[in-house]
Amino acid sequence: MNAAPILQVEDIAVTYSQLIPALRGVSLTVPSGAIVALLGGNGAGKTTTLKTVSNLIRAERGELTSGRIAYRGEAITDADPWTLAERGLVQVLEGRRCFAHLSVEENLRLGAFARRPSRADLDVELERIYGIFPRLKERRKTLAGYTSGGEQQMIAIGRALMARPALILLDEPSMGLAPQVVEEIFETVAALNRDDGVSFLLAEQNAAIALRYANFGYVLESGRVVGKGNAQTLLELGTLREAYLGSGQPGVDGTPRRSRRL
Repeated sequence: MNAAPILQVEDIAVTYSQLIPALRGVSLTVPSGAIVALLGGNGAGKTTTLKTVSNLIRAERGELTSGRIAYRGEAITDADPWTLAERGLVQVLEGRRCFAHLSVEENLRLGAFARRPSRADLDVELERIYGIFPRLKERRKTLAGYTSGGEQQMIAIGRALMARPALILLDEPSMGLAPQVVEEIFETVAALNRDDGVSFLLAEQNAAIALRYANFGYVLESGRVVGKGNAQTLLELGTLREAYLGSGQPGVDGTPRRSRRL
């Protein structure tokens, strides 16, 4: 893992519809070759952070109102999402978001669109993805809508890999999946990081598994970073438990915070 950051997020603030604050002064760093976990309960701001980095936030009437985001040392605040994909920054959205009416292989091929590879190069890339996810090769002609949740997550990650990314923003990879499939997905993430040098910023509610694989973690609560450190540090500080279960202080409406499972 190199010390130089591939991604630097500095004190960003985001609002929706020019009215609703979503992020307040969020800063984080992803070193080149690292897996960084973005942790927190539902509504903490994890997805908003990822979409702000990839500039997909504008599609949801979101706006970056202050702060700076740099990818490989260059500011990308105003970059278009497709330009970022061409430069190697790709997001895998929460909920897989496969094209249900297209086959598994057609979904994968779409991931290479930004690179505009030759037919021969495209075939080589497909075989590489099938080597990572052998199950997808078996189901290559099946409509994506008829595959399992785990297979759809593999399709979504495989489609991102077709763009030959340097950094993947991975949103809630464990959502709705059986524990065994979750392990398989995270093992794949670890292998891509170790063998191919792909950096990851992954948003995840399942802190226990995320911290087993991540080099570093940030904890979000109500749109703010409330803790950061390596896995052991975060667990020892108790920051996670406070962020997930609430610190006992009332919420913004004066009611007690709702407990969340860690």
